[in-house]
Amino acid sequence: METKQPTLLQLEQVSLVEKLTTQTKHSLTVYPILQDISFKIYEGDRVAIVGPTGAGKSYLLRLLNRLWEPTSGKIYLKNQEYRQIPVIELRQSITLVAQETKLLGMNVKDALIYPLKLRNLPKPQIEERLSYWIEQLDIPNDWLNRTETQLSVGQRQLVNLVRGLVIQPKILLLDEPTSNLDLVTAERVIKILNQLYEKHQTTICMVNHQLNIAKMFCTRLLYLQQGRLITNQTASQINWNNLQENLQQAETDDDFEF
Repeated sequence: METKQPTLLQLEQVSLVEKLTTQTKHSLTVYPILQDISFKIYEGDRVAIVGPTGAGKSYLLRLLNRLWEPTSGKIYLKNQEYRQIPVIELRQSITLVAQETKLLGMNVKDALIYPLKLRNLPKPQIEERLSYWIEQLDIPNDWLNRTETQLSVGQRQLVNLVRGLVIQPKILLLDEPTSNLDLVTAERVIKILNQLYEKHQTTICMVNHQLNIAKMFCTRLLYLQQGRLITNQTASQINWNNLQENLQQAETDDDFEF
């Protein structure tokens, strides 16, 4: 029997819809984004969230970070309902690293240490964390004085990842963190993520369309399609060849069977 860690996050019948007003009839049209999603994430899970384009993967991460509110259903953090937790307090435990985040006019170093200053960490601790994570991800020192426009797309993605890692949150949400990285760099990132729980007790949820990357990373996999959770399996239960074929088919065929 599989031994589970304590439940960290839990979703119960969560749905998200977007309501748009038509220009001609001034009536509301409802577009389902996520439909009746239920699952648990346990402490120490490394969760890969996969699915075809438009499945609702990024929206799910935003719900977990409370950038969006569910239309119906409930989300719990350690058995406490999300809406009972102040947003600032919740986001101190849950950090979302989007595909690309603006540096808000700051250079790289200032952008990396800004969230640590907000947490009132002492300067020696800030410098220690910054040095550790830029070394782990092999960030050159000459990047630190650069601005956003002086970085390539891949370089900005690495900087964005470091900004999430320096916080060392309880839960780290990653939206396509390797999409603009070469394979060698992507594999180094995944190796670091796999070590995070051992060193910092971090639980990670990662949206990634690259199944070879997801396979190296995950202990659990969630498959979404058309806003529905198709499967929630441990990595050992996944038939990766079939999953790859089904993903390719699902991109062009709505009649998906897992």
